[in-house]
Amino acid sequence: MSLLLDTHVVLWWFAAEPRLSDEVKARLDHEPDVHLSAVTLWEIAIKQALGKLAGPEDLLERIRAAGFVELPIRHDHAVAAGRLPLIHRDPFDRMLVAQANCEGLTLVTADPWCQKYDVSLLAP
Repeated sequence: MSLLLDTHVVLWWFAAEPRLSDEVKARLDHEPDVHLSAVTLWEIAIKQALGKLAGPEDLLERIRAAGFVELPIRHDHAVAAGRLPLIHRDPFDRMLVAQANCEGLTLVTADPWCQKYDVSLLAP
């Protein structure tokens, strides 16, 4: 199963918080097919710039070292996100749902709003 990580899952993984299940931790550490969307880095960078998130300061270096597969935002992702039902109004989460659907990925998220969409999910 190929995974796409929600932003909070990435932050939990970097913080090594016990919020992640052993299964998810093992997959993030050893699975070669874990995707990370550009929208996640964008969301983190915005929250850092606004002072809502303290770190990590070396975000890009950590991402590269983790070996996550980069998932850029494509035109079909944008159209799919725009056409999703307005269950969730967060544009970052809507993009992640759309990307998971377009790419056949399983979205790893604890967000109850994302879980209301027709998307393959894995709880962290």
